[in-house]
Amino acid sequence: MAYTAPTPPETVSLMSLPRSASPRRLLYVANEDFAFLMHRLPMARAARDAGYEVHVATNVNAGAAAIAAERFVLHPIPFRRGGLSPSSALPTIRAIRAVEAAINPDVVHHSGLQSSVLGSLAALGRATPVVNAMTGLGYVFTSASWRSRLLKQGLLWLLPRLMNRAPSCVLVQNPDDRDALQAMGVRADKITLIPGSGVDTDRFQPLPEPNGPITFGFAGRLLTDKGVRALVAAHRLLRQRGRDDQLLIAGSPDPANPASVSALEVEAWRNEPGITLLGQIKDITELWRRCHIAVLPSHREGLPVSLLEAAACGRPLISTDAPGCREIAIHGQTGLSVPVEDPTALAQAMAQLATSPELRARYGQAARQLVEDKLSARIIGRSIVALYDRLTSTSSADS
Repeated sequence: MAYTAPTPPETVSLMSLPRSASPRRLLYVANEDFAFLMHRLPMARAARDAGYEVHVATNVNAGAAAIAAERFVLHPIPFRRGGLSPSSALPTIRAIRAVEAAINPDVVHHSGLQSSVLGSLAALGRATPVVNAMTGLGYVFTSASWRSRLLKQGLLWLLPRLMNRAPSCVLVQNPDDRDALQAMGVRADKITLIPGSGVDTDRFQPLPEPNGPITFGFAGRLLTDKGVRALVAAHRLLRQRGRDDQLLIAGSPDPANPASVSALEVEAWRNEPGITLLGQIKDITELWRRCHIAVLPSHREGLPVSLLEAAACGRPLISTDAPGCREIAIHGQTGLSVPVEDPTALAQAMAQLATSPELRARYGQAARQLVEDKLSARIIGRSIVALYDRLTSTSSADS
């Protein structure tokens, strides 16, 4: 989804700010600037507000101004998303090492599986503490293709060797990913569970239900792994039963991801009755303002941002009984849960909420309460800053 930065009072360079003492430096490594802004921004803001000097090393597309507006220091590096071949990985590893040598960070936060692998390779020989954030194990661990199986075997050998290094900490967002990493050989004492990156409960407020036909909303990349094909099939079943329910899809295909839906298939969906394809949207609250129910039938997540934001807006949730999803779409509490890739069960859950205003209201209120109690940016921010503080104090004591 597109990111819209709040208007700052003034955009300044962090290096120009007066400092009475040298702050601790935190470096985020992400494969894309938009991925950092979507998934790490609440953590980075919390670190900045706690006194850290925040640096971001990433491939830069359209996010430079938004990163600068947050008073973070941007370091453009070459990063081909999804690329772990030597030809694409070596330039990235060299660039990360160069940034670390230039700024000498006190802690480095690798965002996602690819960044964790390449960043950990770049960190070899350095004593700087690193946080390897495994935000869902992604395509490699959900796909059955020969390419993903081959890559998975390599990662099963490599990950424990990188993640168990002395200055490393592995950050996961749900218990399933924690258990999966331990099964791979990552030591339990290396793993910290912090549920998600936090959602801004001031920006995202409960919204009244819209008028008109029941409308379902999906927000995310158009990938098989996100369950978008199953969702379209489920909506088709509802229409065949004579229902007038609408489906809004916010997002676009991701050609860099092997699981991406093709442009031709998306164009075919555009012609189906009751489906509106919104593409990338600037303000995600406008999607949830138009929808009664949020749906994400994903195969696996860390902790899905789209459902967190929908929950903060007071929307009931429908998702899958899959890692990450079940942490926010709690069956019978915040919404309904269905099996992965089961359009019939998904259509049944959609119809159940579509026909029950009472359930929608109850689940929506509970979803909002869950975010306020456990998953807000304030709560998650305190947890991540405590982790950074622990790592930097331990590193100082050892040096």
